[in-house]
Amino acid sequence: MLSRTADHLFWMSRYIERAENLARLLDVTWQMSLVPQSLDAANQNWNAIIALNSLEEAYDAKYAAVNAENVLNFMVRDADNQASIYNCLRLARENAHAVRGTITTEMWETLNATWLEAREKSFEQIMNAGVGEFFEWVKMRSSLSRGTTLGTLLQDEAYHFIRLGTLLERADNTARILDVKYHVLRPQGDEGATDFYQWGALLRSVSAFEVYRKVYRDVITPERVTELLILRDDMPRSLHFCMNGVVKTLDLIANRHSGETQRQVGLLHAQLHYGRVEDILAHGLHEWLSDFMDRIYMLGGGISKDFLVPMSEAA
Repeated sequence: MLSRTADHLFWMSRYIERAENLARLLDVTWQMSLVPQSLDAANQNWNAIIALNSLEEAYDAKYAAVNAENVLNFMVRDADNQASIYNCLRLARENAHAVRGTITTEMWETLNATWLEAREKSFEQIMNAGVGEFFEWVKMRSSLSRGTTLGTLLQDEAYHFIRLGTLLERADNTARILDVKYHVLRPQGDEGATDFYQWGALLRSVSAFEVYRKVYRDVITPERVTELLILRDDMPRSLHFCMNGVVKTLDLIANRHSGETQRQVGLLHAQLHYGRVEDILAHGLHEWLSDFMDRIYMLGGGISKDFLVPMSEAA
């Protein structure tokens, strides 16, 4: 497969997954903001979204204050913000258009229709209809895209590059969502009903609330949430599950240049496969997650160098 084609497929899947996970991150922050708290605390929560996505400079250039409405506008519908849901859906569609002859008709129609509908939604319309409804719409369109891919695309190299992009993006974003709650947003000494509500909101944001109840059959605790979202290899959005898939997919597309990238993926996978939640928490969850996200970024660069168009040459 041509590296340019593989590049478009890889980034097509990353952008649609990124849009979904950004919707999940904003949704959990929105739900947490509904819990009684001071205005400063609420705005600090929204500021965490900007900081985690390294968008402080771009945000400050357009908005004078950090609050729910400004951050939602910036991250949902701002055409000037390349990391907004609006632009993620646009870029997913543009990459799909570039490989129109490689993907199936159903895949193209799904992504094209998603973009056409998204561009007609103004921020005012989204807020008036309920921002939670918009986040659900984004998640459903992403799920539809995955379903058409799984159900219609030949599982050849094209499928493998799509799968690789999806899993890398999902791992990165699960780490970000967990980091927002555990390190940045967690109030001091917040035991009780408020804490239960916030952890429940976090689990729902990654479609894991029912999974948690099934696995643990007990009250929600930070330690168990951490174990579920990092170490469980049967939870579809956990870091361990994602890296299982990355290891297997890289083995299927390996070439003579990819040995070092495969080694790095193997090291990260082994850390998850043999890790214990007690050791992660003792190390410091924020520090552990920050290191994980750094390594995911480096893996993305290695994959680009080995298989795709190098980032410096990509449009």
